[in-house]
Amino acid sequence: MATALASHLNAITLGAPLALDSGKVLADVTLAYETYGELDAEKSNAILICHALTGDQFVAKTHPLTGKPGWWERMVGPGKPIDTDRFHVICANVIGSCLGSTGPASMGPDGKPYGMSFPVITIRDMVRAQVALLDQLGIGSLHAVVGGSMGGMQALSFAANFPGRTDRVLAIATTARHSAQNIAFHEVGRQAIMADPDWKGGDYYAAEGNGPEKGLSVARMAAHITYLSEAGLTDKFGRRLQDREEKSFGFDADFQVESYLRYQGLAFTTRFDANSYLYITRAMDYFDLAEEHGGLLADAFRACGDTRFCVVSFDTDWLYPTAESRNVVHALNAVAAPVSFVELSAPYGHDSFLLECPALDRVIKGFVG
Repeated sequence: MATALASHLNAITLGAPLALDSGKVLADVTLAYETYGELDAEKSNAILICHALTGDQFVAKTHPLTGKPGWWERMVGPGKPIDTDRFHVICANVIGSCLGSTGPASMGPDGKPYGMSFPVITIRDMVRAQVALLDQLGIGSLHAVVGGSMGGMQALSFAANFPGRTDRVLAIATTARHSAQNIAFHEVGRQAIMADPDWKGGDYYAAEGNGPEKGLSVARMAAHITYLSEAGLTDKFGRRLQDREEKSFGFDADFQVESYLRYQGLAFTTRFDANSYLYITRAMDYFDLAEEHGGLLADAFRACGDTRFCVVSFDTDWLYPTAESRNVVHALNAVAAPVSFVELSAPYGHDSFLLECPALDRVIKGFVG
């Protein structure tokens, strides 16, 4: 019988400085993380869940800032596809973020917030920090590492750069490298933030208010469009007007879709740091798993041994389309890695992995075991 879901929120300071891809070293790194379910005596039932760009460690627990349910509450819990009656689930806030882990808003060695003096990080740096966390928790090998979007990048990076540390890898709605289009959308968002006069060169933490809220809101609006599908937007909003019978012939939010995006942008500023948005989007743009391993993607997975992979894409995801997932699968096939692949049909675009999709539930439950 399923038991009530209990979670444990923790923060840990890594025991050693973290060497970064940039050549810099980050000292006194704190990782905030949450766990669900009990770790067995052999420490063999741990699952690491990696979150997406604007996600956090609150996978299946009410978010402390927004009061909303955890971002994957439908997937993680007793009797759910990732069953916390069987598995010990860990999710850490990535370095560079703003929900308790070391990032631009954290205090630097001079006793002031890092701001733009925080070193540029990569996806591999995020994974290094997570592996250091696992080491300190005494977990040598994971049952599985699971992630969607940027979380999927981390999952692939985990397998490629730390072979032998996980039995299974589940990468959902993701890619092995950021495309020019992906980089372009991120640059629009970064420029919106940096053009906001309240950004103050990233040194806004001592100012009244929450910094470059207008720029961050616009960045979120632009990005949010990429997470949806055209069919989904049309079905949900169409050209319907917002709280009016006729067009205003002005620049208020005449259309429902405009009102929706403005709401999404404004709500985002209450829970996320603008500098963190700059750093994490940059980390995603730098991600190129083949480049990290001599230019051939297959070489990234050559040492993965018996690690099993499952790669999932969605037919309406134009941010990380199915072709990107197939590239990963072909690379895994080239080194005879055990891999399964499925393209699921869902109307929600890239965000499909976060929303109601029974087919994804079945895939995850079947693969995680």
